[in-house]
Amino acid sequence: MPEGNETHRWATLHASMFAGRRVHVDSPQGRFADAGLLDGRKLCGVVAVGKHLGYDFGIIEKQRRIVHVHMGLYGDFTEGSQPMPEPRGALRMRIWDRRQWLELRGPTDCSLWTDEDWQALLARLGPDPLNVPRKVPAKDRQAPAKLIERIGKRRTAIGLLLMDQSIVSGLGNILRAELLFRARVSPFRPGNEVPEQTLQAIWKDAVELMPPAMVDRRIVTTMPRDRPHRRGTALDEEAHYVYRRKGRPCFVCGTEIRTEVMGGRNLFWCPQCQAD
Repeated sequence: MPEGNETHRWATLHASMFAGRRVHVDSPQGRFADAGLLDGRKLCGVVAVGKHLGYDFGIIEKQRRIVHVHMGLYGDFTEGSQPMPEPRGALRMRIWDRRQWLELRGPTDCSLWTDEDWQALLARLGPDPLNVPRKVPAKDRQAPAKLIERIGKRRTAIGLLLMDQSIVSGLGNILRAELLFRARVSPFRPGNEVPEQTLQAIWKDAVELMPPAMVDRRIVTTMPRDRPHRRGTALDEEAHYVYRRKGRPCFVCGTEIRTEVMGGRNLFWCPQCQAD
């Protein structure tokens, strides 16, 4: 499932392609029934929050209308310059103009929402680290009070809470594992036993790590001093401390990385560096 860095990358890319322009919209597969209502209209903008995308088509029939996209496990976009290829496969939605095009396949949701629907989504979601303005100095990137409060009231394992999109938006399985390792926190520790100072550090770490992943299209969490190759760009096999490193030695202490299922996803952790 794409994490928040990828949805924000798509939002930035698609806004640069089409925002402020009249576009064509269709649904070759036929499962996005409202495509015809949008065809020939101006795309006002594209926004991302957590793992959700919103394509704002402005006021239509006296209501602001937004195409909501959630990629789920299998959704993906393809983009390109004209000429546009012939439709193939389970193509849910296309947007294009005379210069370029995008295609959407396999999302969990692609539907036309009202502004009321969109605002209700925002009210349900937790804060998004990628929506912290980059001009805010690192020392001032305090975790929102809502996040601290919600985690502080729960005895649920912190490894589950970080995957709860109502607590923090955009974090997925990679960042869940890596942020907890970098904070040296056991994923099994109850949320209300994690000190606020540690939660602040996890939030600031997320704010720092996620923007570069929008550009690189991969999440690199290891520090050069901990990698087998300390110079140059991190190799793929040394980009993460624990994620998908089951049975391999921890880069920091040498202990074998473990895994088990938590919240329906494979959890990875170091039992020494993240002792309970």
